[in-house]
Amino acid sequence: MNIKVRIMASMALLGCSLVAHGHGNVTPQGVDLRGLEPLGEEWLDVNPYREDHEQHELAVDIGSSAYNQNCAACHGLEAKSGGIAPDLRELENGDYGDEWYKERVVNGSVRNGRVLMPKMADFLSQEALWAIRAWLETVSMETTGQ
Repeated sequence: MNIKVRIMASMALLGCSLVAHGHGNVTPQGVDLRGLEPLGEEWLDVNPYREDHEQHELAVDIGSSAYNQNCAACHGLEAKSGGIAPDLRELENGDYGDEWYKERVVNGSVRNGRVLMPKMADFLSQEALWAIRAWLETVSMETTGQ
């Protein structure tokens, strides 16, 4: 095997290793929440920014930035999964989708002792996470008709 092929093979293995081990390792990025009303410590059951039209547009803008900083590494740019984590465009809009979303961001996901998704509520505020959810609904397959 020539040196070029060995280097490419090593890089491919390293890339797979980084993907496999990187999942669940989170370096949370701060989210600028200026303008969003505080929601308090108690987690709400449904996204408050969906019905509050004054806050919705701001929440979507903040959510887009927060998603790209904190979620895209695993869930993909524009929420289009590359196969590592679920494609969040498939998440149902509305209250039922909120229930699943809240469960996952508050409790994370662990399978066979391996962290598949950390408890994001340990790193990001309720406001930031509901803003991400508001943005996710704008790119969902239900919204875009995909």
